[in-house]
Amino acid sequence: MNAPGSKELTVRADLAEIDRVRGFLYESLRGLPLAEEDLLKLELSLHEIFVNIALYAYPGATGEMSVRVWDDAGTFYMEIRDRGVPFDPVAWPPPDLDDKIRRGTRGGFGVHLFKTLMDGFSYRRDDGENILTIYKKL
Repeated sequence: MNAPGSKELTVRADLAEIDRVRGFLYESLRGLPLAEEDLLKLELSLHEIFVNIALYAYPGATGEMSVRVWDDAGTFYMEIRDRGVPFDPVAWPPPDLDDKIRRGTRGGFGVHLFKTLMDGFSYRRDDGENILTIYKKL
């Protein structure tokens, strides 16, 4: 489904592409009535999702990821797709923050971050693709 006015970017799932993804997001948000705090939440969420795909979706191989964005009825949507290993972040349990702090272990917060920063999200696996949709009310 392509929403009217949607924009899409496809890049290699490589950390070197993060600035391109960030630039695409900022360009897509231009002119929308968005508070600075919400802009930062969208940027951080997309950043964490992209990093997880780049690091874990294609073990021992390379691949691509795409992000499609659109706004509809006062809500900004981001749909992120990859053909990497199946991973449902929506079903991922929240981290035990006290344990992580006590042990001093790194990582494991990306999924938790986007789930708490966004107003909603959904995941599906379709035709070999992970499809994650997140949204923020404007």
